[in-house]
Amino acid sequence: MIRTTPFHRRLSELNNQGLYTHWQGHLSAMRYSDAPKHEYFAVRNSVGVFDTSPLFKYRIYGPDAERLLAGVLVRDIRACRPGQAHYTVWCDDRGFVMEDGVVFRHSESDFLLTAARPNVGWFADHGRRLRVDIEDVSDDYGILAVQGPRARAALAALAPEAESLPFFGHSQTKIASAPVTLSRTGYTGDLGFEITVEAEHAVDVLDAVLEAGRSHGMRPFGEEALNMLRIEAGLALVDVEWTNSRLAFTDDERVTPKELGLGWMLRGVREDDRPFVGGHAIRRELSDGTSRWASVGIEVDWQEWDRLHRAEGLLPPKDEHPLSYESVLYDAPAGGSQVGYATSFMYSPVLQRHIGLARVRPKLAAPGSMVHLELAILHHNTTVPARTAKLPMFNPKRKTARP
Repeated sequence: MIRTTPFHRRLSELNNQGLYTHWQGHLSAMRYSDAPKHEYFAVRNSVGVFDTSPLFKYRIYGPDAERLLAGVLVRDIRACRPGQAHYTVWCDDRGFVMEDGVVFRHSESDFLLTAARPNVGWFADHGRRLRVDIEDVSDDYGILAVQGPRARAALAALAPEAESLPFFGHSQTKIASAPVTLSRTGYTGDLGFEITVEAEHAVDVLDAVLEAGRSHGMRPFGEEALNMLRIEAGLALVDVEWTNSRLAFTDDERVTPKELGLGWMLRGVREDDRPFVGGHAIRRELSDGTSRWASVGIEVDWQEWDRLHRAEGLLPPKDEHPLSYESVLYDAPAGGSQVGYATSFMYSPVLQRHIGLARVRPKLAAPGSMVHLELAILHHNTTVPARTAKLPMFNPKRKTARP
């Protein structure tokens, strides 16, 4: 049975396309208008809203809640204070990434964890001998992402807390007389907030947000625009940048946190003695330098891109729709050795160049390293020069700036 989110009744009225995909059994809008680029520019230039309600939501609470999370999450939850949130991942015993999510700490013993895929059984297995309760509250709440440079101005008219929230901070407040959790989080790489609200109040809150955003050019955006935004922001997506290690057939499909570009999450891990699932393997990888890959951005040489297409009598394409497949990277224009692959690739309207998220051999991780991206032109394969780049490629100061 296909389900709808708590916001769907209102958002479906704004969708003149009727195009939906399935996200964990829920209808999720691909786009609301004729072109996802219009929705994309709303986020980059003003403000957009995205329905992220299909995320799984787990309330984890009790005297041993922190102990459980410290033992299963890669990032040390003990450093997360009430009113803060952590983006984190969890791994298998061999240190390969399974899933990612955001954990919100509400008190010393009360947490809310989001995840893109069902994970409650795995967490429950690890908490069996602990004084902890794990409750699947996925259906009880909707989550509305409000993203873009005008997001704070739009929300401040409804919740003054938006003016002072730090990056990855959250606060309890009210919108349209409904209690909500307002957090400075999101998946667009821009200034952004997320509103977690009880399902019964979701439409009232959405109506208030849309009305407050009217003068700021607010519009809803779908998954096609979100995919463009997250690639510019260097944000990995499960089933695209990596495969859940439990579902992978071979280690070539698996990836460690460091190989996924999450080395920042591992600071201090090698030195501390916190036991967590996969910790021994991760520490060994860090100590022995055995990472197979490094995650980087790539930027295509636009002059060569133009020349290759014009030489075939074609106009050089600038397609903002990300490719649906991986593209191989070589160390030489022709007959070279494979040195990596691009997991996501597109033309960035804001950066005005072809960019991608890629995995390369560690020796090519330094920004500016030359690689050659395979592409097909008029039924034959060729390569175009590209250089590695530091992630994220789009990183405005407003995203993390203090209020």
